[in-house]
Amino acid sequence: MPSLSPSGSLPPGAAARPECAAPAPSVTGACPGTTATARPASRVSTRPVRLALCLAPLLLAAGWAVANRPVVYEGVRRLAAADPGWLLAGAGFTCLTWVAASCARQGALPDRLPPGLLLASQFAAGAANHALPAGLGAHAVTLRFLRGQGVPLERATASIGLYSLARSTAKTLVLLVFLAVSPAWRRLGDLVPDGRLLVPLAAVAGGAVAVAGVLLTVVRPLRRPATGLLRSALADVRAVHSRPRRVLALWGGAVAMPLVQAGTLACVGASLGLGLPWEQVVLAYLAAGTAVGAVPAPGGLAVDAALVWTLVTFGAGPAVATATVIGYRVLSDWVPLLPGALVLSALIRAKAL
Repeated sequence: MPSLSPSGSLPPGAAARPECAAPAPSVTGACPGTTATARPASRVSTRPVRLALCLAPLLLAAGWAVANRPVVYEGVRRLAAADPGWLLAGAGFTCLTWVAASCARQGALPDRLPPGLLLASQFAAGAANHALPAGLGAHAVTLRFLRGQGVPLERATASIGLYSLARSTAKTLVLLVFLAVSPAWRRLGDLVPDGRLLVPLAAVAGGAVAVAGVLLTVVRPLRRPATGLLRSALADVRAVHSRPRRVLALWGGAVAMPLVQAGTLACVGASLGLGLPWEQVVLAYLAAGTAVGAVPAPGGLAVDAALVWTLVTFGAGPAVATATVIGYRVLSDWVPLLPGALVLSALIRAKAL
């Protein structure tokens, strides 16, 4: 450091150099040679949670397979000898599932969506359903797709709610029709839980509705967006049902979805010699899906277990029923998983999601 002159000023020609008088507030502002005293707070990584959600269906399926080794072995052996023609027909019904879902998604929204991108988004949404329970993966992909198409958040969320309501309502109506025309409905009495289980389930459902009502009534930050969402949903419902094409797309797609999914199951059963009439297979699918479809288990494991049980109740053998459900899951979920993930990645790169 240059010495000061007797008058206290720098000698001529000497340039003043800035010094680090205080520690820098952050790493980027620290002077060379000094140690930063403040570090940015590290975020909690969500990778373990996502990994656990992705592995949960595989672990549960592996545990069930270990506990039922003879049945699984016989089911896989039967599946390997299945009729390829019927399996190809089941693959065709699986493809129709995405078409029906696209029709219902378009019918739930007054805005016109690009058909090709909409169909691709529904194909990709099937891969996302393996990571999140209760269809949340498909809804998340669809929400991002709608937002990418310029649909406001409230209207996009309202369309997903209308789609879910129409799908569950249509599935219940189709189930009631099959119960009315099929004599096999009497066997479903063995699948209904007794009153001791229904009482706590009803109490939990009523408590959840009561808590949600109290929160929406008392907490203003929740009440305002909920009111806006409800207002937007009612407006879109009126707009959609004032257009015959939207009504046909919404309710036609919602009715077709469980029928084509049950068609996949019936084709797999025919390829394995299940020995049940197709109407009983459809009724078994509708009953199992309606009974436990809301159970939050990734990958549809709860539905698969109930479906095996229902097919056995209708008279199928445990091994062939297990093979039928495994084959159905292979055609509807596992085979499209990798192509669906690739399509999802392509849509993200193209900024369609």
